[in-house]
Amino acid sequence: MAGVVVVFDFDKTIIDCDSDNWVVDGLGATDLFNQLLPTMPWNSLMDEMMKELHSQGKTIDDIVEVLKRTPIHPRIVPAIKAAHASGCELRIVSDANLFFIETILKHLGLEEYFSEINTNPGYVDEEGRVRISPFCDFTNSSHGCSICPPNMCKSVIIERIQASTEGRKRMIYLGDGVGDYCPSLKLKEGDFVMPRKNFPLFDKICQNPLALKAEIHEWTDGEELEHILLNLINTIAIEENTDAQFITTDCKLQTISVSGNEAFPKALPVQQ
Repeated sequence: MAGVVVVFDFDKTIIDCDSDNWVVDGLGATDLFNQLLPTMPWNSLMDEMMKELHSQGKTIDDIVEVLKRTPIHPRIVPAIKAAHASGCELRIVSDANLFFIETILKHLGLEEYFSEINTNPGYVDEEGRVRISPFCDFTNSSHGCSICPPNMCKSVIIERIQASTEGRKRMIYLGDGVGDYCPSLKLKEGDFVMPRKNFPLFDKICQNPLALKAEIHEWTDGEELEHILLNLINTIAIEENTDAQFITTDCKLQTISVSGNEAFPKALPVQQ
């Protein structure tokens, strides 16, 4: 299915929790996190929490071990592998951070299945401390969207993906949060959005489903995600094969009408 791009949110979509909260809680820093939460933006807060944990002697290995215990439904990994095996291009667009996402994907054996991860930068510095910064440096320039958080507007990323495919690929978008609503509005007819039922994205869509051009398919857990996602991919495959058969049939009908004295038209090169 080279004609399909599947875009996943990460927290509460691929995994069953918020990865930032999971690490903070797992390393016993919840009280400090809640104390600092009203005082600074989320990415700055997470960077500060990583600094505090480092000063307490927590190591990268400690963080990695917590991330390895991240809850995930047992059908999510097979769903991702099946979508990839079908030929779909898989991408992640997430407001988590790169270090957490890559660590979890590596642990699950999924790091090679995604062609692109769009998220807040996260890396280990020379002092062995995790550093986290915003995807968009909103202190210098705004992404211009009033709906999304200042550090990331996912619709900007979706529009870039759409532009890179020149509209030739259909998109399936999976998400759960308020930040997934704006990119859902950018999906086109023939695309699909899969909001997690009874989560903020689903609730927002239910307020005015006609605002979306994409077809809506809600899901509740990893088993439903797998079933719906793979069914949508199969549906697109059937539609594309049907279109190809129609083209082939038309060509055969045209060749029947050509007399023996007429030259056949030159074949056009297939666009790859």
